[in-house]
Amino acid sequence: MSRLTLGNVVKVMAVLAFLPLLAYLVLVIGAVRKNLRTSLEGLLYAGAFSAAAFVLDAPWGLRVLLALTAMGASGVRSWHLRDLWLPARPRWWKRDVLGTATVVSTTRSPHPAPVEGAEDLPSVVARVRERADRDRRRLPGDTHRTVLRLCDVLDAVIASEQREPSRDARFEYELDAMVRQYLPSVLTSYLAIPPSRVHERQPDGRTPVEELTEQLRILAAQADTLDASRQRRLTADLSTSGNFLRDKYGHRQPDAFDFRVQ
Repeated sequence: MSRLTLGNVVKVMAVLAFLPLLAYLVLVIGAVRKNLRTSLEGLLYAGAFSAAAFVLDAPWGLRVLLALTAMGASGVRSWHLRDLWLPARPRWWKRDVLGTATVVSTTRSPHPAPVEGAEDLPSVVARVRERADRDRRRLPGDTHRTVLRLCDVLDAVIASEQREPSRDARFEYELDAMVRQYLPSVLTSYLAIPPSRVHERQPDGRTPVEELTEQLRILAAQADTLDASRQRRLTADLSTSGNFLRDKYGHRQPDAFDFRVQ
């Protein structure tokens, strides 16, 4: 991977050409990438520079110091945010090699690709739980317990659904997607990051640890929602059955018998 591409060279040359306006660079990056956090940060630097240059009625030295500080801070932050505006690209010879390897692997592979959904849901949950237990030392804080609790809730929902299917297409889709895609993907993506980099700030300002914690919290809330939704459906079914029985037999006398089929 290299950042030495034609597009990146043009961007850097443009920055050098407009170097006196360096304080506005972070704001431009945030606006172009539609990143609210970066835009607000850039607005701070741009506001400080604009105030020093056009608004403040202060000694010349103080205004210059404030303007240079805003320019320096914006320049440093723009380098930290380089992944947003100076993306790395594979070198041209590596792109060719990767393309060739892809063709060979797809044409000569003797094994068919696994069919999504071939593994039953309880087995997928068990595999996630096993992975979490195996790598529990790499999971920060309470995330290991969060994963186990999430697996317990999903196991209960799956077992209930297998005993008495809800026949709700949306419910089945959400449950299947969470078990087969969302939860395994979150856990696998985090564990693929080297332990030395899980506390590094990403361009969006979050660390991988914070991302894992937040995404597991969202998944746990969604699992609880699925469980509560199914419980409400079961309760509603019982109430419907009770209403039917009350309407059909509730008004009859205890000694009255009616064997007619309605």
